[in-house]
Amino acid sequence: MTRAAERSLLLFPGGSLGEYDLPPDLAVVLARGAGAQVWDSEGRAFTDFTMGWGSAILGHAHPAIVEAVRRQAALGANFAYVTEPALELAEEIVRAVACAERVRFCASGTEATSYAVRLARAFTGRPRILKFEGAYHGANDVGTVSLFPRRLLDFPVGEPTSAGLGPGAEADVLVAPYNDLRTTTRILEAHRHELAGLIVEPLHRCTSPLPGFLAGLREVTAEMGLLLIFDETVTGFRLAYGGAQEYYGVRPDLATLGKGLGGGYAIGAVVGRGDIMDLVREDRLGDPRYVWFASSVGGNPVSTAAARATLGELRKPGTYVRLFALGESLRAGLRGILEDLGVAAQVQGEGPLAALVFTDREVVDYRTAFASNRALARAYLLGLFRRGIFLNPMSTKLYLSLAHTESDIARFLQAARASLGEAAGVA
Repeated sequence: MTRAAERSLLLFPGGSLGEYDLPPDLAVVLARGAGAQVWDSEGRAFTDFTMGWGSAILGHAHPAIVEAVRRQAALGANFAYVTEPALELAEEIVRAVACAERVRFCASGTEATSYAVRLARAFTGRPRILKFEGAYHGANDVGTVSLFPRRLLDFPVGEPTSAGLGPGAEADVLVAPYNDLRTTTRILEAHRHELAGLIVEPLHRCTSPLPGFLAGLREVTAEMGLLLIFDETVTGFRLAYGGAQEYYGVRPDLATLGKGLGGGYAIGAVVGRGDIMDLVREDRLGDPRYVWFASSVGGNPVSTAAARATLGELRKPGTYVRLFALGESLRAGLRGILEDLGVAAQVQGEGPLAALVFTDREVVDYRTAFASNRALARAYLLGLFRRGIFLNPMSTKLYLSLAHTESDIARFLQAARASLGEAAGVA
């Protein structure tokens, strides 16, 4: 273990900034990144398949982003007010995202989903929200109810994944099985007079929606007067320039953005219908439906300049063809390795996203993945880390960026074959 890693373990719980859960012998401190590579404090190189949990969609230290940030930082980092970069970014988001009539920025996806749920409750005057089991909507009360449930309670009862949630969290968050429109509709009908709406990751972690599922959610929520919120923190500008709304052809009432929008810089946004978003107007203070929504650094000119540079690169011809080709190359390679080694697992993902679930069952929701071989998954992921692949061994997905190459994919697949063979005891 390096001295830097020892210091990290001493100061940070678990030796990380959250979630990684690496054993002490694998703890590292990163020093720099470029493209799809990162280097630790000892100069060891890793090929990165976490990419800042998907935030560095162009790659680390992309020249366009570096220049935009350098130029803006010299003009001031934060004014907590509208700036030209924020205004121009908002205009581009409204052009790109189908549901976006109004925009308000915050600093993260967690903040964005919190505000979106608050807006839904205020607009409808109803307290409860429905989410899907196993979905992550940020480190807030909604996001951490039934994130990684263990008891698998009867729907729609939720199970807290974190201690310390507010006393109303379990009661106010109803839970449904993803990809099960019939059960979801039944829950919505039974609780329609208490529900503000439904929040969904259109691509549920890495599980794809079944044909008609998202359109069915749009139809049933509209019929019942409930709001449909797409959490596009991951899918926004990643599955298509217009996000999941463009890719799947379904338009929600509200959407949240983050991660890749900022190209590695901290940003979040809530976008949506004007009549809903206007509840945050400060001249409505005192109105029973007024929603407090403010952020000291939300929409700061450095982050919005980075986001503008990011979107400028993503708009270039061939961007999404390339991202999808990289993702399919990775997923196809993993399927070939599984077949060669005789290991039962499902390869998931769309676009520049991929995941393995070690089960012989088709994975359509959290419960079909729950009985997977998590011990094998952990051994496989730690084996990848030991072989120079930087990733989160607790993660449900791998992230690709425009900086990845076929050589990076080949390097990953070589490590995956060795790691999986070792973990599964296959020669």
